[in-house]
Amino acid sequence: MFNKKRICFNGLDEKDRPPPGPAQGAWACEVAHESRSADLTPVVGSNLRRLRVQRGLSLERLSRASGVSRAMLGQIELGQSAPTINVLWKIARALEVPCSALLRSRARSGAQVLPAERAKRLISHDGSFSSRALFPFDEPRRVEFYELRLAPLSSEHADPHPPGTTENLVVSSGAVEITVDGEHHLLGTGDAILFEADVPHVYRNPGNAEAVMYLVMTYADIVG
Repeated sequence: MFNKKRICFNGLDEKDRPPPGPAQGAWACEVAHESRSADLTPVVGSNLRRLRVQRGLSLERLSRASGVSRAMLGQIELGQSAPTINVLWKIARALEVPCSALLRSRARSGAQVLPAERAKRLISHDGSFSSRALFPFDEPRRVEFYELRLAPLSSEHADPHPPGTTENLVVSSGAVEITVDGEHHLLGTGDAILFEADVPHVYRNPGNAEAVMYLVMTYADIVG
């Protein structure tokens, strides 16, 4: 969901490094914030490999489709690297699945309590934006529910989601400016917005306090 990158090689052999791109002189990879929950790493890796194999995609083909380097995809599958929010969404879009398909652990039945201290959170590279899932990753679904937090004077850029995806967001505290395909909407505490999220969109906090939002994301089809 964000565009910040830093150069890293992580000790990989030269053959595993992608060739320089037109805008970069070396391989750029996205690095997770240090406070990311470690328990997500093996779950995402296992789901990524399963979904990629089901679709008959090589790491190279998935890399081209997602814009995530082949080496980074390999590290994620092996549980050696936890993807950032932006990387996770790029992979999910390339696989045509919701993010929950990559975060799902195992099926359960009956009522499920999701303790706050064991919540699955994704955090941006600089730590200014966080997303906490408020639903279990136990089955394919069309609707996902998140708590979003955005630091003061920060912004988060989101790539387009699959066609037909909508976001219904309400501001719980603070103020947020939502830009959808170039059109700006300023929301205060209690304000809500519904928009088609298959276009570029940006969340920006213009205030001096953390903004808290609750997001319902609905996909066109049940996938994952």
